[in-house]
Amino acid sequence: MGEALEDSKQTYRLQGLSCTNCAAKFEKNIREIQTVNDVQLNFGASKLTVIGEATVEQIEEAGAFDGIKVLPEHQRIEEIKIPFWKKAENKNTMTSLVFLIFGYVSMYSLGDNHLTTILIFALSILIGGFDLFKVGLKNLTKLQFDMKTLMTIAIIGAAIIGEWSEGAVVVFLFALSEALESYSMDKARRSIRSLMEIAPKRAFVRRGDQEMELDVEDILVEDILIIKPGQKLAMDGEVVQGQSSINQAAITGESIPVLKTVGDEVFAGTLNEEGSLEVKVTKRVEDTTISKIIHLVEEAQAERAPSQAFVDKFAKYYTPAIIAIALLIAIVPPLFMGGAWSEWIYRGLAVLVVGCPCALVISTPVAIVTAIGNAAKKGVLIKGGIHLEEAGRLKVIAFDKTGTLTKGTPEVTEIKVFNNMDESEVLGISMAIERFSQHPLASAIIRKAEEKGISLNDYSAEDFQSITGKGARATVKDTMYYIGNPKLFNEMVSLPSSVQEEVKTLQNQGKTVMLLGTKQDIIGLIAVADQVRDSSSKVIRKLLDIGIQKTIMLTGDNQATGQAIGKQVGLSEVKAELLPQDKLETIKSLKEQYGKVAMVGDGVNDAPALSAATVGIAMGGAGTDTAIETADIALMADDLNKLPYTIQLSRRTLGIIMQNITFALGLKLLALILIVPGWLTLWMAIFADMGATLIVVINSLRLIRVKE
Repeated sequence: MGEALEDSKQTYRLQGLSCTNCAAKFEKNIREIQTVNDVQLNFGASKLTVIGEATVEQIEEAGAFDGIKVLPEHQRIEEIKIPFWKKAENKNTMTSLVFLIFGYVSMYSLGDNHLTTILIFALSILIGGFDLFKVGLKNLTKLQFDMKTLMTIAIIGAAIIGEWSEGAVVVFLFALSEALESYSMDKARRSIRSLMEIAPKRAFVRRGDQEMELDVEDILVEDILIIKPGQKLAMDGEVVQGQSSINQAAITGESIPVLKTVGDEVFAGTLNEEGSLEVKVTKRVEDTTISKIIHLVEEAQAERAPSQAFVDKFAKYYTPAIIAIALLIAIVPPLFMGGAWSEWIYRGLAVLVVGCPCALVISTPVAIVTAIGNAAKKGVLIKGGIHLEEAGRLKVIAFDKTGTLTKGTPEVTEIKVFNNMDESEVLGISMAIERFSQHPLASAIIRKAEEKGISLNDYSAEDFQSITGKGARATVKDTMYYIGNPKLFNEMVSLPSSVQEEVKTLQNQGKTVMLLGTKQDIIGLIAVADQVRDSSSKVIRKLLDIGIQKTIMLTGDNQATGQAIGKQVGLSEVKAELLPQDKLETIKSLKEQYGKVAMVGDGVNDAPALSAATVGIAMGGAGTDTAIETADIALMADDLNKLPYTIQLSRRTLGIIMQNITFALGLKLLALILIVPGWLTLWMAIFADMGATLIVVINSLRLIRVKE
């Protein structure tokens, strides 16, 4: 039986989870359910995983103190949006404010100790603080000292010593800041919610001879989706009929629509702009790219960043210390220094209020949640707070060449003719031979011939034979032609010095040269190169401008090609002719020398180097499971321009976290200093605490506005 419980795992979404302290208490309450083995609560994503057995009713009872609603993960929820001012708790806050104002009017006209004044302030306290007292008093009976317990003690204490007006102001400010904090956190979480709403929940499907509208959960692999212009795709799949421009911004962050034709991959959540499409479903709804992104973003927001781990550890010792200080301030001066009990109890209560660690505890998670959500909307998948922080500390960035700095598809750049033939004839003969070859360079020649309108009917090859490592030969129009590298022709004829010079010049430019000829003559040459991405040099320049000390290319290609591309894009250094283990050793060496090093690659051949780097960054995460799984950060659009944005977002996040921690601690320190001369009032204390929390949240929300 125990084993069955251990294997049982349920995931839920939460509504009404208001603060980090409440989350910790909620998690603790669930752990106390006897049939529960473990609990994982993701505050940023409002998500709960229970390992063991617990009913929804039991879990909701554990969160009843905060009004938490529990819903199964995949249950479709129609969220009712209630305006800020119409929420019941916010109406109570405004009613409390009305009585607070009447209380001050009564105080100035009738006096602060008049029964009418006290009753009005008491009504303000009860209406605004009813939910607070309900939880605070319950916690007090269990000796659980969280924020609401400390507030309850402070307000009851204020009433006992006759500070009714102060108590009413504290209740109103606390209720107002709770409402604003809840609103701000909800805004931060909206980045995930908007991701979840990208893909439609239903779609038109053809299954056999029947067409029907189905929920996405009921759609099977191999079903055919029918997508009309202006509709969003509900599932990942492959186009089987039609062509259209697809806006992939939701998945990859690309603003320009991409033309998709038969055989192309398409993703759930993308928008079909023009034509009608038929798409064969290739993945179940839980396996789509958007589902993976949502899952990884939620996991990333749950993972504790180094700064958050420090803050959590600090807060653990900080809260008991504050309670001890408040107790000493309230008791020691009256007992041993002849101080007035009412005055020093008041000061002790002020310490309790100002000492709440709320702003400090929330200083890091809200910034991490906001930054990771912003990045996901821009097509950058960051797999955890630790990777977000590390990206801001990078000193060196190493790049793979093929598919990273270059497009990864070779193109013909030059055609030279050495006899009476013309260019189209050289290209036609070469195409006829290379159509039988599997070499990547062969596809470049065929593409070039097709561009020039040369047909395979004009040139046909017979008796094709591959010459391993050197080239190929075949008979075209009754003549035996050879195509291959210069080494092949050196063995057959003596290359003229003019041809040798031409070959050397092109090779120094980073191009691969193939010669075409017979056993007696060199007819022409074709130069092929992997084209550098248009964005590469601009991105390298931008990285150096924002303070990256060194950019280095690690490639398995030859030295001449590597150096040529390195010079073209403006890299600091090039290391060529490297095997995967050489790349790994280079990354280790760079880490020893500079500390923080990133590796940018395609996530397939560069896996060892990506995992060894401080931050592994994969290109083209959309549609590439390996890239998403291997790397710490995936650039979904296969777009290098996202790299400087990611580093700047990371630096802004680090800066905002530091501002938040400094502000939260600094304001509390200032407030504690004001207690010594007796200048700190209870309402100033609550303003210092709740104001700090609110400012920390609002400061973190600035990360939503970080642009590329």
